[in-house]
Amino acid sequence: MKQFCRILFLLLAAPVLAQDIHWTQFNNNPIFLNPAHAGHFKEDLRLTANYRTQWRSVSIPFQTTAIAADAKWKQWGIAANYFHDQVGDGKFQTNELQLSLCRPFVLNKQHQLRAALQLGFNQRQLNSNAFYFDSQYNGYIFDPNAPTNEFFQTASMTKPMLGLGLIHQYALNEQISLQSGLSIFNLTRPNQSFFSENTKRDIRVNLFGQLHYQYTPELSFEPSFQLNLQGPYRAFTIGSTVAYLLSSKDDITLSSALWWRTKDAFCLQFGLSRGPLYTGISYDFNYSTLVPASRGRGAFELSLRYVFSKFQPPQLQYRICPDYI
Repeated sequence: MKQFCRILFLLLAAPVLAQDIHWTQFNNNPIFLNPAHAGHFKEDLRLTANYRTQWRSVSIPFQTTAIAADAKWKQWGIAANYFHDQVGDGKFQTNELQLSLCRPFVLNKQHQLRAALQLGFNQRQLNSNAFYFDSQYNGYIFDPNAPTNEFFQTASMTKPMLGLGLIHQYALNEQISLQSGLSIFNLTRPNQSFFSENTKRDIRVNLFGQLHYQYTPELSFEPSFQLNLQGPYRAFTIGSTVAYLLSSKDDITLSSALWWRTKDAFCLQFGLSRGPLYTGISYDFNYSTLVPASRGRGAFELSLRYVFSKFQPPQLQYRICPDYI
C-alpha cells in the first residue's frame, strides 16, 4: 500500500514536474509566450493578468495565476512577470519571478527583429502532511494523526532560471503584418524532485506565428498558432481571432476566437476592449482520453490588460501676436 501511494503521488505529480503550464489565451499573455514581447506595443506601460482553473470535474482543480508589467526604457523593452500555480490535495505550488530585457533592431521599413534575455527563479513546495499512507492504518481504523514513515528530502526548493526570446516582425503593407517568434526556457535545467534523486526540468521550446489582416477599418482577422516542445510532450494550438470595431468614438471593440489544441481540447474565446482596457474570457472543451473523468469539461480562463500612455500636451498650431507688432 505504501508503495502504491508513492507511485500514485509520482504519477499525479509527473505531468506537472515535467511540463510547464499552457494558456489558451496565449496571445494575451505575451511575456510568458516570449520575453521579446517586452515593450512591444504602442503605449508606454502595459499591465496584464491571467487566471486559469482546469480539471474541476476530475479532481481538486489546478489553479494558475500570472501577472506581468512591461514598458519601454530608452531603446530597450523591460518586463517583470510573476507566475503562481497550485495543484491537488498536497497543494503543490510553483512560483516564478522573472525579469526580461529586450532589444529591438529595425532592419528596414518592413522588417524588425527583437532579441531578449530572461532571468529569474523558480520556487516549488508541497504539503506532505496532506497525503495518507498505509502506515496510518493500525489494523482496525485509519488514524490520520499517525506518522506516515515517509521521508521527503525537502518540502521546498528554489532554483535559478534562464530564458531567451527572438521575434521577427514583417509589415507587408498597411493592411497585412506577420510576426513569428522562437523562445527557449528552463535553460538551467533546475532539479524538480522532492526525493533524493535528481529530476531535471526539461527545456521548453516555444514557436509561435501570428498574421494580422485589417480587412476593413472596422474588421480584422488574426490567425495564430503556438507549438510547445518540452521533453516528450508536444502541445500544438491553432486558431484565429476576429475583431470588430463597434465605436470609433468610444474605442470599443468586440472579438471572438476559436482554438484547437490537438489531442486535447476545442476552445472558445470572447473579448471586449474599451480604450486602454481589454477583458477576455475562454473555455476549453476537452475531448482527449480524459473525457470519461472530465465529461468534456476542461478549463476556464480569464485575461485582463491595461495600457498607459504618457500625457502629451497639445501642440499649438498658431501663435497670438502682441498688439504692438
